Amino acid sequence: MTRRLALFLPLLALTACPRLDPMQRQQKYKAYQSSEYYANGLAMRHPPAGTVPYGPRLDPAVATGRGPDGRPVQLLPVAVDAKLLARGRQRFDVSCAVCHGVLGDGESQVAMNMSLRRPPSLHLYRDRPDGYIYQVITEGFGLMPSYAAELPVQDRWAIVAYVRALQLSQNASLDQVPPDAREQLQKEGR
Repeated sequence: MTRRLALFLPLLALTACPRLDPMQRQQKYKAYQSSEYYANGLAMRHPPAGTVPYGPRLDPAVATGRGPDGRPVQLLPVAVDAKLLARGRQRFDVSCAVCHGVLGDGESQVAMNMSLRRPPSLHLYRDRPDGYIYQVITEGFGLMPSYAAELPVQDRWAIVAYVRALQLSQNASLDQVPPDAREQLQKEGR
């Protein structure tokens, strides 16, 4: 009997506790909610004149991968250089190659164990705009989760640049190879 009472009393005490999350349960307006207190009928207000925004201020095309028309941007909205490509390779090797393979061909140890659906070869998406690849990294697609929390905006664009370099390297014709590298390839018999 004492044991049952010992179990029952804490349960009774818990039901008598007030709600422990007062900030979540307070009365408040949410974004885009209507309000009868303002002339335009919306609860959201414009910032007062003279206020200064806080935080990074990115071009919308850089932040979202979409142009003004809402479609994916065709080309990278950031400058591509050797440093960006090196960063893209490093981040690709850490975040993407595990599933998509080091060549981006969808061949990896993890991919071989995925029975439901294997990761696609990134070379199949050569005709897609750069913004599309960025959006897939940011928002996820199919079985691939979003990597927005793991990869900052600049790293996502670096990966897009590196994916484009991978696509070109695996699908380039001999005419596209610089003359000095072409001679080296011919010597090696490739």
